[in-house]
Formats: sequence, structure tokens, C-alpha cells
Amino acid sequence: MNKKFSRRDFLKLSGLTLGGLAFSPFLPGLTDFDDSFVVRIATAEMPVRKAATDESQIQSTWYRDELVHVYEEVTAPLPLHNPVWYRVWGGYIHRGRLQKVKTIYQTPLSSIPEDTRVLGDISVPFTTPYRFSQAFGWQPLSPPLYYGSVHWIEAVEEGPEMADYKGAWYRIFDELDSNVSYYVPAIHMRIFPPEYLAPISPEVPYEQKRIELNLSTQMVYAYEYGNIVFETNIASGIPGDPTGGTGIPTTTPAGEYSILDKVPAKHMGYSYFSSQTSGNLLADVDNYVLPGVPWTLFFTRQGHAFHGTYWHENFGTPMSKGCINMRNDEANWLFRWAMPVSKPDAVATRGLGTVVDIHY
Repeated sequence: MNKKFSRRDFLKLSGLTLGGLAFSPFLPGLTDFDDSFVVRIATAEMPVRKAATDESQIQSTWYRDELVHVYEEVTAPLPLHNPVWYRVWGGYIHRGRLQKVKTIYQTPLSSIPEDTRVLGDISVPFTTPYRFSQAFGWQPLSPPLYYGSVHWIEAVEEGPEMADYKGAWYRIFDELDSNVSYYVPAIHMRIFPPEYLAPISPEVPYEQKRIELNLSTQMVYAYEYGNIVFETNIASGIPGDPTGGTGIPTTTPAGEYSILDKVPAKHMGYSYFSSQTSGNLLADVDNYVLPGVPWTLFFTRQGHAFHGTYWHENFGTPMSKGCINMRNDEANWLFRWAMPVSKPDAVATRGLGTVVDIHY
């Protein structure tokens, strides 16, 4: 594996990075801000319709991870829970299985103190992680890490030698595959500023905070002293039990709970390499392996949780395997507001958690 970065190496490679990215096929154009309206196809395939309705003729098809420029946002009569369609080249696509993305390159950190981790998210539509082994050298992994997914960064190091990228790489810690290190280009990750992790109203007593979830309306509310201080629509679990009684149903369970664990970056799902010593950060997203799920608040021992969502924009209707899908920024708010109070460098936090009331 390549050596760690020295200060001299960092300055040299940072200069190469900033000077050469505008001409790199690996990174299509350097900018510190992107205000274009682009969406990523977050499902296997997405039909482009002639009009903004599912009854309209299919004109063409986009496929997973293709990036599509949006010309206009259109509100249509249907579907009632999410009536937004996007006008794109050749027609209209519904936003339910899309992800709105940006391309914002970052200035890398020069170093991270030993035995310290910092938290950040992916700030480009997607980035390819790499793994190193003595047997195979550097290997790209698939699928990529997606915009808005959150990860712990352990170190700034050299990564694979590539003709089209000469910059620093971040080494990522993943709690599900903690014996294996993964690397992504440092300019593809935003480091969270302290205020992004600061607790919200920590002075409010435990008994004066409460979360309520209405499964019928797909709405979640946060209360302080009996008053609503936050509300939004969510996507709960799809009713039913596809396991036929042999596993955990996908229905979100009703009842009264409390927040058990708060995990800012969670690798969710089962990795088909998890029983092997090599580990595996990623697998087929359709098989429910999701690294970097942001702002996770577990409220049952079976794994039900509130968390951010980077794989759909279809809130207001059941979509999940039992968890409560939220928009990333709203999940961040709930994560910072709910008890127990998290520390900025805590991989997970346990303690007296806010009460959660789930009902129909």
C-alpha cells in the first residue's frame, strides 16, 4: 500500500489536483459550486413519458446512475402523495425514484490526528471507492458511494496511481467491515462543520421532548412542552411480511418506544462477504446493502430506525423495509434534536432516549 502523506507530499499533490482537474476525464470540470438541476437515476430503469402521467406513452428509458439535467419542475394531479414530475430531454420523469445531486469539489484536509475520525459526506453524484490488498493491489468497488451518504474518515493518504487524478485520498472507516480500509478521492467528500453536528435545544428536559409518527398520514412530529417544533412527511415500511413469518416483517411496528442508539453513519443491510475476513463495503443496492446511511436513530432491537435517505424522493407513502425514511437534512435535524445528546466524534451514542409514539 502507498505510504502516508507527508506535509510536503500533500502540498505537492494538492497543487497538482487543483491545477489539473479541469482537464481530467475522471473529474469533469472543477468548480466550487454547482447550481445546475441534475438528478441521478436511483432505480434499475426509469421511463421517460410523453406527458407528466403514468398513463402516457414511454418515449425512452434512463438507467441506474445516469445523470439527467432537469429543465422544469411540474406539479401534476397524480400521484397525490408526490405529484412532482421533472421535464427532461424527450419528456417527463417522476421524481419518486430519483436523487437530486450536486457536483461540489472540496479542498482536502492536510491530515487527521491519529486515533481520530472526522465525519463527512459525498459531495458529488457518486464516487468509486477503492480497496487495497497484498494479493490483488488496488481494486475498484461497485456500486459507488452516493451523494449525501455519510462516512467516517480516518486518515489522509496516497491512493491508487491514476492518470487522471493525482490528489489526496481519504481512508474510510466502516463499522460493518472494520478490518478493511476503503479509499475515496478527498475532493469528493465534504467535512462537516461543527455547527452541523451541534445539539438542538439540549436544555429541554427529557420528559418534555417527544416524537410522534402517524403511519396513516405518513407524518412525523417533534414536540417540546407539548408544542410541535418540527414536522414533515416520511416513508415508512411497506405493509406486509415477505419472509412468510421466517424473518422481520417490512411493516413499521406501532407502539411506544424510545431512541436506543444514535449512529451518524450506518452501514445497513447484509453484506454477502460479511462472513469472510476480507469484508465488503458494497454490494448490489437492490439487495439492500447501503453504506453510509446518514443520521440513524434506532428505536427497536430488531433494527427499526429513523434515518436519512439517498436512494429515493418518494415521501408520503410506505417505501422501506420497516425503517422511517427521511430527507437527509430533516433526518439531521431530528438526530441533533433527539436525546441522548451525541458527541461530534461518537461512532454511536446510547443513553436515555427520546420517547417515540407510533400509531395509525
